Amino acid sequence: MKQRFGRVRATATVLVAWGVLVGGGLADGGRAAAAGHGIERTDAVRVAPGVTYAEFRMRLPRGIVHGHLLTVDLSDRDVSVDLLHPRAVAERAPVSELADDEDVVGAVNGDFFDISETRHPGVAVTGAAVGPAVASGRELKGAVPNGQRFGPVLPPGATTEDVLTVGRDHRARLDRLALRGTVRSAGGSWRLRGLNQYALPVGGIGAYTPAWGPVSRERAVCGTDTNRSAGCTKDTAEVTVRRGRVATVGRRPGKGEIASGSVVLLGREAGARLLRTLRVGERVRIGHRLVGQRPGRPRFAVGGFPIVRNARPAGGLNTVAVTMRTSVGIADRGRKLYLMATDGEKGRHQTGLTVRELAELMVRLGAREAMDLDGGGSSTFVSRDPDDRELRVRNHPTTSTGRERPVANAIGVFSTG
Repeated sequence: MKQRFGRVRATATVLVAWGVLVGGGLADGGRAAAAGHGIERTDAVRVAPGVTYAEFRMRLPRGIVHGHLLTVDLSDRDVSVDLLHPRAVAERAPVSELADDEDVVGAVNGDFFDISETRHPGVAVTGAAVGPAVASGRELKGAVPNGQRFGPVLPPGATTEDVLTVGRDHRARLDRLALRGTVRSAGGSWRLRGLNQYALPVGGIGAYTPAWGPVSRERAVCGTDTNRSAGCTKDTAEVTVRRGRVATVGRRPGKGEIASGSVVLLGREAGARLLRTLRVGERVRIGHRLVGQRPGRPRFAVGGFPIVRNARPAGGLNTVAVTMRTSVGIADRGRKLYLMATDGEKGRHQTGLTVRELAELMVRLGAREAMDLDGGGSSTFVSRDPDDRELRVRNHPTTSTGRERPVANAIGVFSTG
């Protein structure tokens, strides 16, 4: 798909008249709102049944915030939301490429991810996401330890296990997904502490499936639970289990494609010492699942951290760092979803948002709950043009080239109507 930037054209089906949104509704007669308290919004354009697109502007003392909004009606059974992701967990791609499917009508970038390893020379950057990921009901990965995450400092009470999910009931909700897993052999039963993660807890054992991809697993034994930049441990072991039996036992993390029917177990410190007790040919059973705090298993899940609860900004949100932002909001008891990304277009006195301002914005847009997703140069918003049905990048990413940054995953909106 060719990458195209720009706003929707002004046609009979696309109206660009600006109204003023105050407290979730258009002000009577289009009267201007007080500075810092009003949002000007274009008329919503129907992208597909149950999905509309609009632009908005919010004025702040330091400049104008320009953003893009996709509103999704999950009560429409022709509409669904799922995780868009590359072929492998340890891989990245631009949102427009991830969304290049005839049924995708819109998408925004998703979770924070392993983007740089300058503190670990020679260690491959994995590009893998921070939090849990579920696509079409398939559990792709678990959450890295809190201290190993990329992105802004977590607000009080938030963890890397925080996710947005959509269940088989078509309801969106904020939840937490914790990994529950075991490795069983004749020698005992051990707790599994990781699933396709770029970082493992100190002393833990992680499982890597064919979904991980060919990238080296060495990054998983670098850093600690509280310090992402700490060095890489040499006390490691790696075991390949093929069709339920130990096929190989090694001392260092490996790389390369993991064959179908195989699982690689990687351990560090105490976990490595346990794995070194296994012998080639020994039977091993590996079981795991992601368990939420809400009932039911999610069909889709993406990581981030909560910024709005019960239509109020969460406590302890950052009020200093200003950048482009991406967010997802929930309303109408999970029946409505808002996908939002701000625009990084230069030369128009535009500004970014702090996390606290982002939370306030999502409340004004109508969200009762909302989550912060990856921002800065990762912020990307694509939607399908209602006239020619082409997918277009609507915002202007703030990368050094002005083009999309490859990301670990995205939230995709599908419509079969």
